[in-house]
Amino acid sequence: MRNSSGGARGRDAQFERPARRYERDDQAERRSGPGVGARPAPRRSRDGAPGPYERGATSRPYERDDADRVRNRSDARPGGRAGARTTNASSRPSRVVAPDHTQRTERSGRPLPPSKGRNPGARTGRAPRELSPEELEKRQADAYGRQKGWGGVARKGGMNIKSTGQAMEETPSAGRTPDPLSEWVQEVRPVRGTTPTTTKVKAKYALPGDVAADVRKAFIGTAYMREKMVITLAKAAEGYDRKRYEEALRLGRIVADAVPGVAPVRELTGLAAYRAERWNMAKIHLRAHFAITGDPEHLPLVMDCDRANRRFRAVDKTYEEVTESEPSADVMAEARIVMASALADQQRYVEAIDLLVRAGGTKILRNPAYRHVRLWYALADIFDRSGDQVSARELFARVVVADPEAYDAQARLSELGAGTVKKNRKRRSVPVSKKKVD
Repeated sequence: MRNSSGGARGRDAQFERPARRYERDDQAERRSGPGVGARPAPRRSRDGAPGPYERGATSRPYERDDADRVRNRSDARPGGRAGARTTNASSRPSRVVAPDHTQRTERSGRPLPPSKGRNPGARTGRAPRELSPEELEKRQADAYGRQKGWGGVARKGGMNIKSTGQAMEETPSAGRTPDPLSEWVQEVRPVRGTTPTTTKVKAKYALPGDVAADVRKAFIGTAYMREKMVITLAKAAEGYDRKRYEEALRLGRIVADAVPGVAPVRELTGLAAYRAERWNMAKIHLRAHFAITGDPEHLPLVMDCDRANRRFRAVDKTYEEVTESEPSADVMAEARIVMASALADQQRYVEAIDLLVRAGGTKILRNPAYRHVRLWYALADIFDRSGDQVSARELFARVVVADPEAYDAQARLSELGAGTVKKNRKRRSVPVSKKKVD
């Protein structure tokens, strides 16, 4: 019969792990005492200096101790239990303590410089550095921000921002708190009487009754279109009175195409075309007006249209028509002025001057009429173009005395060198006789 205890002990011995090196050393030391299994004495150098493991050594080989510690850890099994690693504290290597940097020396014997750290004064025993006013202010701002519950970005901004002005009691975002009122007072403002605005009613432009009647009678169409033609002619006449000649011409042509036999329509359209410098169109309508009425009132304008187109033979022919139709003095004076200007354009100055002189262009009148002022101005212009500046200066002076704002007589007189302007008074050749005393 086998011993159960012995079998158990044998099984335990079979699975017992081998003892480690430092455990075997400790066991041997406990069994045989300090002499058995003890570490041999350290060797001394030849000159008698203590070895690296003796107590009197000035320095220890830290690198060797670290290597032993790493080797001991590598020898341990990865699946070992924590209880098997517990050993005697005396067998473990002591923790390495770094010496003070002030006692470090190089191999040559010179001391090493102090290490650079965040607070070297704590190791050397020196007093901490005093903070500058800026750093104190930043710390205070950071503490204030933490107290207010600000975030990190807001605290950094508060540390960097420095306010030099006074604190704002009210901000636009916070709004303004109105002052409390003890009593509401209602202000009664006097009501001003509203002055009635007087709006000027625009007077509606109306055609003469006989002209509107002629248009209604000559128009062939519906009653609506007939009244529309009357309104269009009224707008054309209004545009001509307001010196909107292009608008008057456009509207007048519409009515003239609808009623070509009405003389006032042709007259208005021709005058608007003449003012707009549409020479051919003006000649057509003014000729039609003369053919309808037989009145040579606007034939001088027809002559001027031919003169603008440099049709001098047509000017001569129209001038003969004017002289044969027995016109008024104003119409005849206008025809002579246009004819003389056409002769001057052809550099026939002698004939042009003779024509105006025979028409009374050199007469000195106390109260000249409008046609006389025009004759003086036309004759002065021809004298100036022919080179007779003395006669031109005298006639321009007459025009300025009669009408200072007539044409450009004042400017042309100043260009010619104006002298003393004489009044338009007829010079008496015989003195006034005194009354005979009986």
